[in-house]
Amino acid sequence: MNFADPRALLRTMFDAAIAAAQPALCVPRHLPAAPKGRLVVIGAGKASAAMARAVEDNWCGPLSGLVVTRYGYAVPCKRIEIVEAAHPVPDAAGETAARRILDLVRGLTQDDLVLCLISGGGSSLLPLALPGLTLGDKQALSRALLASGASISEMNCVRRHLSAIKGGRLAAACHPARVVNLLLSDVPGDDPIDIASGPTVPDPSTCADALNILRRHGLDIPPRALALLESGEGETLKPGDARLPRIENRFIATPQMALEAAAAVARGAGLQPYILGDAIEGEARDFAKAMAGIALQVARRGQPVPAPCVLLSGGETTVTVRGQGRGGRNVEFLLSLGIALNGEPGIHALAGDTDGVDGQDEIAGALLAPDTLARAWAQGLRPRERLDDNDGHGFFEALGDSVVTGPTLTNVNDFRAIVIDDHPTGDK
Repeated sequence: MNFADPRALLRTMFDAAIAAAQPALCVPRHLPAAPKGRLVVIGAGKASAAMARAVEDNWCGPLSGLVVTRYGYAVPCKRIEIVEAAHPVPDAAGETAARRILDLVRGLTQDDLVLCLISGGGSSLLPLALPGLTLGDKQALSRALLASGASISEMNCVRRHLSAIKGGRLAAACHPARVVNLLLSDVPGDDPIDIASGPTVPDPSTCADALNILRRHGLDIPPRALALLESGEGETLKPGDARLPRIENRFIATPQMALEAAAAVARGAGLQPYILGDAIEGEARDFAKAMAGIALQVARRGQPVPAPCVLLSGGETTVTVRGQGRGGRNVEFLLSLGIALNGEPGIHALAGDTDGVDGQDEIAGALLAPDTLARAWAQGLRPRERLDDNDGHGFFEALGDSVVTGPTLTNVNDFRAIVIDDHPTGDK
């Protein structure tokens, strides 16, 4: 083979995926023409500050605005105010920022342009609740949803119908100004309504849909929230609503783009890449078992593709938290994958979140090698017990196999790569 260090190759592919989604690279070619009136820049998400900086660096005319990003993800800007707030559980800073953004876009004219910078994480960064709900209610609901195993689409459906800013409500506040959304997608399928819960796009889902999601996952919610959903008071703005302004969506980066960048690195190392999907969902540990079966068939039978190769995938799996661990869907995937592979020679893997945060930890993900389980047992770690406790982070940290990137200033969802050698001789 043409690569000597699978771990280094995996990290290079991950870094390439992140680099391909950097706002400085992606934003300039998607900027609209200058309006007759004002340009107001707003936004929310882990990449929003970096996106704002890219706008400033490439916009010649006057502009002003406000965006909110995750703590630690701020980038200095001169004309656009950057506010930091909490993610994934919202806080008062996000609530205040959401209210200020709404105030900022009111009173605009049809000659004005609102440039909205939306990326993953915006749902928790804009936690302005409908009347009668408190920030505490939103925080409790966020924690319950995160632990429930609900998909990102399900979580965002509930959030939209209890929000004073999501589900098209921010777009309505911009009327009659034109709205151009620059979207950096972190959701399976790249549906604009699921990126930051769609504050500036119409929403086809209903309060009844949100209620069904809560019931399906057995979640209790505050009485006032239940009343909002049951009465329909929490209904969002639908396609064709007269209150919505002219809206244009422009995708500047997606999970597929990131996977293609990683595939180019693999080809450069002499490996054939196979992108299995950019929108994979489901329980992380269950998807890992399926991927282990595919990897073993490739390694042992050369089916459905021959080794050496790299299996790439993206999307957003979920973790139903039942133990006392810290969760993290990428490390849960890897730990389950490692158990299923059981030390199979010649198979290495990396799974990480492109925003640098897997779950609630400042750790992007981890690396898996053929000797991972053996090293764990030698340290007295019991892989199955750690998986049952949702303690993937603790497991890989103890082995020194965590992947730490720091704030990446972008977010195109999860990245998974499995390298399969054609003539394995054991762990490299």
